Amino acid sequence: MVEDTRLIELKGISKSFGTTQVLKNIDLYIRRKEFVTLLGPSGCGKTTMLRIIGGFETQDEGKLIFDGKDLSGVPPYKRRVNTVFQKYALFTHMNVYDNVAFGLKLKKPEELLSGVSNPTRKQVKEEINRRVTRMLKLVKMDAYAKRSVDSLSGGQQQRIAIARALVNEPEVLLLDEPLGALDLKLRREMQLELKTMQQQLGITFIYVTHDQEEALTMSDTIVVMNGGEIQQIGDGKSIYDEPKNAFVANFIGDSNILDAVMVQDYEVFAAGRSFECVDEGFAPNEPVDMVVRPEDIMIVGEDVGMLPGEVKSVLFKGVHYEMFVEAAGFNWKVHSTSMYPVGSRVGLSVVPSNIHIMHKMKEQTAPAAEESK
Repeated sequence: MVEDTRLIELKGISKSFGTTQVLKNIDLYIRRKEFVTLLGPSGCGKTTMLRIIGGFETQDEGKLIFDGKDLSGVPPYKRRVNTVFQKYALFTHMNVYDNVAFGLKLKKPEELLSGVSNPTRKQVKEEINRRVTRMLKLVKMDAYAKRSVDSLSGGQQQRIAIARALVNEPEVLLLDEPLGALDLKLRREMQLELKTMQQQLGITFIYVTHDQEEALTMSDTIVVMNGGEIQQIGDGKSIYDEPKNAFVANFIGDSNILDAVMVQDYEVFAAGRSFECVDEGFAPNEPVDMVVRPEDIMIVGEDVGMLPGEVKSVLFKGVHYEMFVEAAGFNWKVHSTSMYPVGSRVGLSVVPSNIHIMHKMKEQTAPAAEESK
């Protein structure tokens, strides 16, 4: 259970590069021991936000509060934060152990051994060895301590980069798409390992990705971003089940999104017919978006379905079939464990609780090209 204790607060954060605004009045808080993912497409502002938290960029407006203190003007090395980038930047002339120990050796003895007056060289060496050994065990690389980093695979190098960042015992670890260079199987393994590490260490992770599966797999909280603005904040299930707008619905999973009219509470009109739904609070006859997830559509007999239609395409996806069914002038994406051949006449049905109604989106400005810098 995530503690309801705020560690980091972003208040009215805005940032521009030249004439392009990449963050627009961002308000966000992050709690202690929380795994937060900043999720969105390239150029949405997520990396810029991470760099502001880390101290590598300075906001134009707003405040960054860390544990109750304003961090404006505080350089990266004085923040209780460490960062792991997609490019691991390991020292090739050092072995694994020395890479992990590098930051510790730069610390003053009294910083390394707080509470110990005039620590001896032996005490310092023992403390460094204790921390490095612990971290190598945590990332399952203790057998590789004397190996050259050049001899390691991409996944092993990534583990060393994480160990090097964690060995300084930061309160927050920032991760900027650290799994981007790994193959799919290894990415999935490392997603689970990262979440396990975060839970074992009990520190705050802030993770940047454009991969929805990564976000859903690891996160306590997902912050969905687009065009320099936060679109929705919540846990994976709530964002998937209850997207706030069409962008979120499309970015988190597959969706059928139809132009619709909210006739009255619990009744929406789309695709030429009325549907019962569970939504309320919209204005009568308000234009809305109606969202139905592909896995929530049932294929039934043409004579008993809500919408009669014809199967136009079939694709086997491993655990289900993905079919497009033309019905009422709309191509419905349907996921089913049963396959219906192209040309089949079928009926489509959906229960009220699987119909989600959203307000129409405001237009977004173009993505910020500077985000990739």
